[in-house]
Amino acid sequence: MKDWWKILFGVLCGLLASGVILLVGRAPRGTPFQLLPPPTPLPIIVHLDGAVKHPGLFTLAPGARLKDALEAAGGLLPEADTQKINLAAPLQDGEKIYIPALAPQTSPVFEQNLAPVTSTGSVPERININTASQAELETLPGIGAVIAQRIIAYRTEHGPFQSIEEIQNVPGIGPKTFEKIKDLITV
Repeated sequence: MKDWWKILFGVLCGLLASGVILLVGRAPRGTPFQLLPPPTPLPIIVHLDGAVKHPGLFTLAPGARLKDALEAAGGLLPEADTQKINLAAPLQDGEKIYIPALAPQTSPVFEQNLAPVTSTGSVPERININTASQAELETLPGIGAVIAQRIIAYRTEHGPFQSIEEIQNVPGIGPKTFEKIKDLITV
């Protein structure tokens, strides 16, 4: 009877070994996960014009600032008005940035021969709301970073403004703000 148990034990061990071999040798089911590298952000292209050494189109890395664009353009001209630009302003793809020049200085000798200045003073250079950068838009009274971004987003989505009055369609610019800026903007 002891031999019978040995035979039964041997058969069970053989079946168990066969099952393990079948499980290990079987091909895996399903499809394996593939880890892809994160997408590479596309470079941005900006148009730099005005008081820069080499105006034109520049391809910059994503997250570039106005300082980076100016370096790509060879730097500012001596007559550039640095008070009206923000070197830390982030750039957007397709943006045109105009670097203004300082107003020409008149000497006191010539001032004596000029006609008197009116009570309103000289007319400031108007900002084109269709091409102005965020930094330029922020120079307008009542226009901060958020509203400047909304203006750029509006013209990107709806196309260029056809009239200065159309800027009132931008959320956050109502009649009071429009009254403050209407003489300072153009299309």
